[in-house]
Amino acid sequence: MPQTLFDKIWAAHHVADTAAGAALIAIDRVFLHERTGAAALRSLAERGRRVHDPARVFAVMDHIVDTRPGRGDSTLMPGGEAFITETRAATRAAGITLFDVNDRDQGIVHVISPELGIVLPGVTLVAPDSHTCTQGAFGALAWGIGSSEAEHAMATGTLRLKRPQTMRVTFTGRLAPGVTAKDMALALIAAHDAGGGAGHAVEFAGSAVRELDMEARMTLCNMATEFSAMTALIAPDVQTFAWLAGRRYAPAAFDDPYWATLRSDEGAVFDRELAIDAATIAPMVSWGTSPEQSVAIDAAVPQGPARAHDYIGLAPGQRIAGTPIDAAFIGSCTNGRLSDLRRAAALLKGRRIAPSVRKALVVPGSAAVRRAAEAEGLDRIFTDAGFEWRLSGCSLCFYAGGEGFAPGSRTVSTTNRNFEGRQGPGIRTHIASPETVAASAIAGAIADPRALAAEAAA
Repeated sequence: MPQTLFDKIWAAHHVADTAAGAALIAIDRVFLHERTGAAALRSLAERGRRVHDPARVFAVMDHIVDTRPGRGDSTLMPGGEAFITETRAATRAAGITLFDVNDRDQGIVHVISPELGIVLPGVTLVAPDSHTCTQGAFGALAWGIGSSEAEHAMATGTLRLKRPQTMRVTFTGRLAPGVTAKDMALALIAAHDAGGGAGHAVEFAGSAVRELDMEARMTLCNMATEFSAMTALIAPDVQTFAWLAGRRYAPAAFDDPYWATLRSDEGAVFDRELAIDAATIAPMVSWGTSPEQSVAIDAAVPQGPARAHDYIGLAPGQRIAGTPIDAAFIGSCTNGRLSDLRRAAALLKGRRIAPSVRKALVVPGSAAVRRAAEAEGLDRIFTDAGFEWRLSGCSLCFYAGGEGFAPGSRTVSTTNRNFEGRQGPGIRTHIASPETVAASAIAGAIADPRALAAEAAA
């Protein structure tokens, strides 16, 4: 019987069925971070249990680390230093690999795991972070879990999991110039709602997906969380193998016959199918307090929930372009990779952000991304334009009681969520691509990046 990509990875990792109707699934990799890592490891030790296979468990300091130059263990989050020091002690005691605050390989978990070749096609990978599905871009089964599940996975090498349904989202056609994977994700969620993927493992497919580079594929899979999907996958191909080749934890050669099978068979049946013509997608920007409340950059704000309109301060029928902004943020596990920074810098080169933009930050997704960007001179382009150039970390993707924008500010951001207070008390967040953030920072208002790109090319 023809199988989906998800079916194949599930079958390869299925250990047993449980009496409660779930399955016991073998876990190949566990990744921790400092907000939850110490708690899981401490609980494991208190129960007298050890990490089953320390070589398969990794940890990183990324969520609450200070991204200002010269950082140490102190953070802007009240009490945050304890998360760092306790995670460091717990990982040492457990004998697992830690990428510490100023380690050469430090960065956001979903950025450094691919960079180091920790995620590989066909593996199962879990982390106490909802955007773990980012790594499904490599044909892996990767999903977010809680601290107690992390404890179980480390102790036993398995997890209980109810089998999700399957969905294939096919993007046909070709993206227009200036349209990105971020816009694909927002277009999907706007069309099919933030709960449209609930209970499903989503496979992204189609010609437009195959044409995406690996970093763009990660962006697309990243936002499956905002679609409420259990996870997302893209079938690995020669581009996947080439991208991973030579990375520290990757095999010397991708010649395993199993990898050649990691695609959905012709005739495989999905529980649900969606199709979107990529050629119809424009640069997207969120207008409200959910990613589903997003529109094309040249569209008007639709009628939505009154609370969303009240919080964001935009009325139905108002054009989204031209809405003044106070701040801009480029970074996160969604759009903090080198290609994201390159595209934003291309629009910012030789220009300055508007005087009304009181704060603008660029936070690379990893120390490796930061070094590569500096080698290309991207840091100078950003700072010359008026952006702050930071160290790697999650930063203002979310507000954890530390650094934030001024209360009530309106910001345009490359992050993945725009909930009330996501970036700080009263902050009104518009999520968009790196190009749209750059164009908006220059204009001092939400702006179409295609116009700026055409001007730059002239």
